Amino acid sequence: MLTQGWEVALAGLPLLLLLWSEVCAIEVPLDRKIQQDLKQPPTIVKQSLKDYIVDPRDNIIIECEAKGNPVPTFSWRRNGKFFNVAKDPRVSMRRPSGTLEIGFRSGGRPEDYEGEYQCFASNDFGTALSNKILLRVSKAPLWPKEILEPVQVTEGSPLILACNPPPGLPPPLTFWMNSAMLPITQDNRVSMGLNGDLYFSNVLAKDATTDYSCNARFLFTHTIQQKNPFNLKVQTKEPFNDTSGFDHTDLYSARGVPETTPIFQSPTGAVSSKMVLRGEQLLLECIAAGVPTPSIIWFKKGGDLPTKKVKLEKFNKTLRIVTVSEEDSGEYICMAINKMGTSRHAISVQVKAAPYWLDKPSNLVLAPDENGRLVCRANGNPKPSIQWLVNGEPIESAAPIPSRQVVGDTLIFRSVQIGSSAVYQCNASNEHGYLLANAFVSILDMAPRMLGSKNQLIKVIEHNRIFLDCPFFGSPLPELRWFKNGLGSGLDGGHYRVYINGTLEITRVRPEDQGTYTCVASNILGKVENQVRLEVKEPTRIVRAPEHLAANRGTVARFDCRIKSDLTLRTTVTWLKDDKPLTTGWRLKTDDDSLSISNIHQGDEGTYTCTVKTELDGDSASARLTVLEDDTLSASNRSALHADRPEPPKDLELSDPSERSVKLTWIPGDDNHSPITHFLVQYEEDQWESGKWQDLSNHSGTINSVILKLSPFVNYQSRVIAINAVGPSRPSRPSSHYRTSWAAPDVIPGGIRGMGSKNTNMEITWEPLQVTQRNGPNLRYVVWWRRQDTDEEWKSITTKGLKHVIHNTETYKPYEIKVQAVNDVGQGPVSPVVIGHSGEDFPTEPPTGLRVSKINSTWVTVHWTAVDPNSVMGEFKEYKVYYWRESSLVKGLHVNKEKKTKGLSSTSSDPTDILTDLIPYSNYKMYMVVANNKHEGPPSNTVEFTTKEGVPDVPKYFKIVQRHTDTIYLEWDKPLEPNGILIGYTLKYQTVNGTRLGRMKVLNFLTNVTDYSLHLPERYTRYKFFLAARTQVGAGEVYAEESPHFANEAYTKDQVDIATQGWFIGLMCAIALLVLILLIVCFIKRSRGGKYPVRDKKDLPLDSVDQKDQDGSFDYRKKRVPTRPFRRDEDNKPLQGSQTSVDGNVKESDDSLVDYGEGGDGQFNEDGSFIGQYTVKKDKEETEGNESSEATSPVNAIYSLA
Repeated sequence: MLTQGWEVALAGLPLLLLLWSEVCAIEVPLDRKIQQDLKQPPTIVKQSLKDYIVDPRDNIIIECEAKGNPVPTFSWRRNGKFFNVAKDPRVSMRRPSGTLEIGFRSGGRPEDYEGEYQCFASNDFGTALSNKILLRVSKAPLWPKEILEPVQVTEGSPLILACNPPPGLPPPLTFWMNSAMLPITQDNRVSMGLNGDLYFSNVLAKDATTDYSCNARFLFTHTIQQKNPFNLKVQTKEPFNDTSGFDHTDLYSARGVPETTPIFQSPTGAVSSKMVLRGEQLLLECIAAGVPTPSIIWFKKGGDLPTKKVKLEKFNKTLRIVTVSEEDSGEYICMAINKMGTSRHAISVQVKAAPYWLDKPSNLVLAPDENGRLVCRANGNPKPSIQWLVNGEPIESAAPIPSRQVVGDTLIFRSVQIGSSAVYQCNASNEHGYLLANAFVSILDMAPRMLGSKNQLIKVIEHNRIFLDCPFFGSPLPELRWFKNGLGSGLDGGHYRVYINGTLEITRVRPEDQGTYTCVASNILGKVENQVRLEVKEPTRIVRAPEHLAANRGTVARFDCRIKSDLTLRTTVTWLKDDKPLTTGWRLKTDDDSLSISNIHQGDEGTYTCTVKTELDGDSASARLTVLEDDTLSASNRSALHADRPEPPKDLELSDPSERSVKLTWIPGDDNHSPITHFLVQYEEDQWESGKWQDLSNHSGTINSVILKLSPFVNYQSRVIAINAVGPSRPSRPSSHYRTSWAAPDVIPGGIRGMGSKNTNMEITWEPLQVTQRNGPNLRYVVWWRRQDTDEEWKSITTKGLKHVIHNTETYKPYEIKVQAVNDVGQGPVSPVVIGHSGEDFPTEPPTGLRVSKINSTWVTVHWTAVDPNSVMGEFKEYKVYYWRESSLVKGLHVNKEKKTKGLSSTSSDPTDILTDLIPYSNYKMYMVVANNKHEGPPSNTVEFTTKEGVPDVPKYFKIVQRHTDTIYLEWDKPLEPNGILIGYTLKYQTVNGTRLGRMKVLNFLTNVTDYSLHLPERYTRYKFFLAARTQVGAGEVYAEESPHFANEAYTKDQVDIATQGWFIGLMCAIALLVLILLIVCFIKRSRGGKYPVRDKKDLPLDSVDQKDQDGSFDYRKKRVPTRPFRRDEDNKPLQGSQTSVDGNVKESDDSLVDYGEGGDGQFNEDGSFIGQYTVKKDKEETEGNESSEATSPVNAIYSLA
């Protein structure tokens, strides 16, 4: 019948969860005012252990403390019945807690109060329960009196001496001693078993030389009780002599002891079994008899022993696993071996488990009409049963509440109302134990409240990031919005970001961000606001920093330090010398922007630092002062004394040794004309990093002995390096070695972390101590850990490694961790507690209700329903969206379907975010997962959406080619991503003349037009072009190009290379022939006439660039080459001696070189030598109106030939 009921409940669970939407529980802040006003059910905060053993000599204290509002009242049950504290004069309750104190000054027996106790803490809103505390009184009974007869045994036979200690509570610790109170020596032949008995694998005659007494130590009474001793009588074939120099094999054969195969003394037989609970310690024992003494080896059937968990003790006779887990179940086999044979014993280990939490219920605070749930999941072996109670009574017998429903291990609450607050208990139990957890459900309605300071003033430096806090609380959870200067809509987006806790982040503060910010929190019960005044300040900077300075002794040194800061901030300027505060006086003076040092000397040398600080920021700058000797040497002598690195120090000596210091003395070397500024002491140790020299300390260049601060347990060797302005010297010869004494560690290991590599473990790691921090031999680390917020005791392990792995942990649970360094001398300081977490697992739930809204061309708004935080199975990292472009709405356009991701970190109850960087006019698909730091959960539903049409991308290419001197040809191609339906292209262009731009002209083309030819009004006109594709939405990104300079334009394929044309080659040959004739004529004329004066009849003054001989005549071989590319007006003047036409115009020779010399059409790409030598522009200017020079001019000679 019960099974059928569960099936019905589970069948209805999916429908119930579908119809019910849960909201996140309210987190109540630890604000003192709110805590005072907040009405809450009781919560147990302190209680005694479940299994509580007390000392009969002390009063009995049973702890029970709880918190709540109103303050809880307490009552107790003993053995399931109401315990009337007021009626028992020996029992009192410590107010205001519920702790019981039972005293026995007036008589009574502690044993009379043994039993099972349970505490109840109640107020108007519910009742919380403690665990059931089993109280027992410690017992240390006396050893029963007995007379022990001497034990007779034959040499070589096995023997067991029984201990049988009296049963105590808790059980005593046993050990064996003789009558002289000396411990019995144990080895692989003689050892104590787990039950306290003393086992002899074989008895030797020497065993009769002492007696054997079992001792029991009782922890609570701190007493030791001794059993009457056993006396051994060993029957031997040979008289006993001291044969300690022989091994046992020789001893047995020499004394005639027969050799036997191994047999097991404990456990007996071939097989046995053992049951152990998860998390407890597993101890397996195999003790064997035989001659010679057998050795024991262990292995596990079906696999290897887990060496990291298993410890073999007592000469391999005991196998120990400290913390057992289910994977340790199986068959363990021990084998006893000697030279006569082997014996085996199989131990079947079965691991059971008391209940342990998978999902412990926690307190739930809800607003009216909200939904919530309590989950109680536990595991164990066998599987524990779950029972729900409300205010300490079974939920089945409690009054039914319509808003509450029990579904398996979950309590579901829907549309809760005021007055339904209560404390719920979850009891998970099996035959090995139980777990009890209290979790209250509190229904709270509260108008919004501001928790922080009011009207804060916050100052920030420009360009920094700032957080404006606005802590608030209310139930239902208020909505928070920020406003600036009381105007506009809420601030969120851009460089503003509002966090769920109310904090406003301004990522990069600008001067215009200064103002008054108002945060407003509102819910259905009201609203409240708070203001924050933000002032933006200029950064503090040193605008003129001090510079390195070298000055003669006795002069004045000055360092500048000019600062710029916000005028409203108070600045403080301080000077340091070699990182130490500088004291001013009559020689050292400071003003607003400088430091002056008068009458400088060698002691003033060093590094000077100017530091400026305000309440918000600061700056610093440094420079070095080098003091030179008096300028008493001549320039020649100074140049001869070249400064160099100093010589190394010498004669190093160690003196005044102590535990952690030694005095080092040396003799400085020659400074080589540059004063030694400081000495660097280095050390080398030969134990850890032999041969590696490391810096130890720096010291002034004026001293030659220092006290070196050393670390314990290091064999030091020192050397010294001298340093001056040129550089460091070579190292000195090393000093003698000095070994410091040992000490306990005095440093805490750093970098302590706890994190899981798997979902069932936690790795504790830390950084090693440096070699100079070990302080002694055998460095080890003690690691402590325990679950946070539990009554769990600290567990510890000692290791030499840098990592310890805790196995079989629950998924993502917090742990407290401490690490301590120890060595053979003692213990170091314990580190502060560090919080680590066990490993994370895959999230179990996908986000639901994934959908999009506000679809744009490049972004959409994404909505989804948050997952249950408990299903993340780790620290929440983000919601991750996987999205990809499925296709484009443009026909024939192939798309890249590669998946992209974006992390969304919203943790609100109704999360939304914006997905950007989408391509317009495309079909998209996406899904979402929730992620922790290691894993991602299952995917959500897949959503399809289509982005709207957008503006197109830039055209694929845009080419500008000048095909002819008067035409520019433009060519382009459609964009790779049209982002919609292309409707054409827009071409804009304008002339460019330096920085002046002409009027913009605009042309529109259809989509099938991808080229355009533009006629140039002038061949040197340059244009700037702007091309953009268009869709219905508008013009896209512009492709800008500028036409090149005409002289730099390259020829395209349809242009002809003039140098390869026949007519051009013929013309060049004719010109060359004509030039040759010209040279011949000039040579003949010059030989006949000598030098010809040209200034006698010239009207105009001679140009300053004319080249002439000393007698005033011209030498035309020295003519300057004109470099102007274009013809000037005066170049077109007629030459004297030219023929004049009927209309009065000057008629030039048809074969004039003027055309060749001044053509300048840009098609002669020669090196200029031809055109330069035969350009006649200068000749024309200088020969106009000069009759006497016509006959001798080389130009007129050409005319005469014509």
